Amino acid sequence: MSVKIKLMRLGKIRTPHFRIVIADSRSARNSKAIEEIGRYSPASEPSLIEVNSERVQYWLGVGAQPTEAVTALLKITGDYQKANGLPGSEGTLKPQPVKIDKRVAYEAAVKEAMNEPADGATTLKKKAAEKLAAKNAPVVEESAPVAETPVAQEAAAVEQPAVEQAAPEAEQTPAEVVAEAPAEETPQA
Repeated sequence: MSVKIKLMRLGKIRTPHFRIVIADSRSARNSKAIEEIGRYSPASEPSLIEVNSERVQYWLGVGAQPTEAVTALLKITGDYQKANGLPGSEGTLKPQPVKIDKRVAYEAAVKEAMNEPADGATTLKKKAAEKLAAKNAPVVEESAPVAETPVAQEAAAVEQPAVEQAAPEAEQTPAEVVAEAPAEETPQA
């Protein structure tokens, strides 16, 4: 009886998982196996490859032939090189990332949410946003008129031609605006 080291496919459609098994070469892919020596999951990044190195060395030593796919996996783990006395027996297997416990991740998210201000937590409705903007906007109070200095008088004289140009526009505006315009034009002497 010839023995092969091959993959046994498990999992759903488009989400394969494989077991690395020792089986008779004449048996079907998913038929009964002699021994399971590892597993392979290509869906994760990096791919999950777990192999019982001691059992692989034994089966390769007694003449079991790996399939092409299993040979590639054993080269990644370094077991193929170790069995054949080739350099590179340390392999190139990438370690799996550490999984964070769901409960720890949830508690961290809750703690972070508690530290956020309530104002910026959600998008506010239009009226609520306007109220918040009005509340946060600094209130500008009009101060009492200050006694004009000579510098202020010169600035008012410079502004006067601009006001005179606005006067023709005042004829077209309503009477209320016209009534306010002359009050602004009178300079204090």
